[in-house]
Amino acid sequence: MLTNTLLLSKQLPTLQYSSTPERFDETWEAPLATLLGLGRAAGADVIEFFLERVNYISCLAEEDTITSITPRLSTGAGVRVFKGHGDCYVSTNDLSFAGLKAALEKGLSILGLQLPAPNAFIPEINLELLRDYATKRGKDSWLPLCSSIREMGEILLESTAQLQKKASHIQSRRGTYFRDWQEVLVAASDGTFARDIRLTQSVGLSLLCAEGAHRASMGERGGNTSDPNFLKTWDYQEAAEQLAESTGKMLYADYVESGTYPIIMANHFGGVIFHEACGHLLETTQIERKTTPFADKKGEKIAHESLTAWDEGRTENAFGTIDMDDEGMPAQRTLLIEKGVLKNFLADRAGSWRTGHPRTGSGRRQSFTFAAASRMRNTYIAPGEYTTEDLFASVDKGIYCKKMGGGSVGATGQFNFGVDEAYLIENGKITKPLKGAILIGEAKEIMNKISMCSQDLSLAPGFCGSISGSIYTTVGQPHIKVDSITVGGR
Repeated sequence: MLTNTLLLSKQLPTLQYSSTPERFDETWEAPLATLLGLGRAAGADVIEFFLERVNYISCLAEEDTITSITPRLSTGAGVRVFKGHGDCYVSTNDLSFAGLKAALEKGLSILGLQLPAPNAFIPEINLELLRDYATKRGKDSWLPLCSSIREMGEILLESTAQLQKKASHIQSRRGTYFRDWQEVLVAASDGTFARDIRLTQSVGLSLLCAEGAHRASMGERGGNTSDPNFLKTWDYQEAAEQLAESTGKMLYADYVESGTYPIIMANHFGGVIFHEACGHLLETTQIERKTTPFADKKGEKIAHESLTAWDEGRTENAFGTIDMDDEGMPAQRTLLIEKGVLKNFLADRAGSWRTGHPRTGSGRRQSFTFAAASRMRNTYIAPGEYTTEDLFASVDKGIYCKKMGGGSVGATGQFNFGVDEAYLIENGKITKPLKGAILIGEAKEIMNKISMCSQDLSLAPGFCGSISGSIYTTVGQPHIKVDSITVGGR
């Protein structure tokens, strides 16, 4: 192996590197440093390699049978090349030196950059000492400690059996689980050289009940990062009992009357509306696309003064927690909104390059087949000064949105979200159950109507799709009061 830092371009085809194939370690430094040097010599401003190995498995239980076990193993890499304000991304399954070099050459050619002449010197990039978060935190032992396939099946069947015991008028019952183990290595021409292992797991139950014309369908899901014992310690009895109780209440609930109401929105997964209707609008990808109404509002009031919001990657075991992002930047906390005033946007490398907003450790991607983009991690409204009793006492007639369902959001923040579990509020008290409620609004309007936040912050796992694929995120909030919102119904 050549180690001369003044390598000639014509020598590249003869280089032989012996990188460890089953692990991303220090042996990858030399070939990646050489390729980064080649990219710089060709005229690129910045080059970044992202290497990935994945070991994934999912399991599905329907009624009393395991109907699907789906494993997936993958290995690959992506190279991103920046020149001026333009960039391109090329991915490959070939992690040999020749394969990575071919991907780099393709990226350079797309941007109109030519390889240096045969006698040109190719200096290696001086990478930092490997920042190995996996070794530092003992993550290399995680995969063997996770639940076996047999254990996955047994636990899911126990959970669906609990649904059978606790619910009535059942049409279908399901349990699902997945484990996603990922090893990543990032090397960039700015000297970044970092490795991490991520372990993400999620388990959930869904229940459909029907009697005559009455129907109710609900689900419940939990998620975790970093705990190999997550499935083994899951309290499926409590999860089944809560799901059966909520579904039973909604089965015979009256339909909500459409109109404009004050609402109390529960904590936990209630934070999905802030995530969808506002969080995405604070990503620099939205500034680049000119699809956010907040692009030039930094330092200005965009929400009620009761609202403070964060995005961070550091909460222990939360679904969006990462030690580093997919561009090798350490995780940190980003204050998005403070007492209604917009403080920061979420920026990846490209977003920072093009908009001027500082990087926030938010460069994330589904896999090596996607270029990283500015994405949320653990995003939530901060606790406020009120109790939940204060919130309910302030409502004469309104709706309590206990559990949110699915919905959609327009490019600039228009949204509609279904409510899976809702109740009428009368004179500050929860009375009868309601179903069929749909919340309709616009981000820049509803943000100014969140007038009260309680103290009971709770987080929930979520899945977020955007330009860089589907990623794991956390949503959350305390109970909040929205002074008025359009509610669709019957």
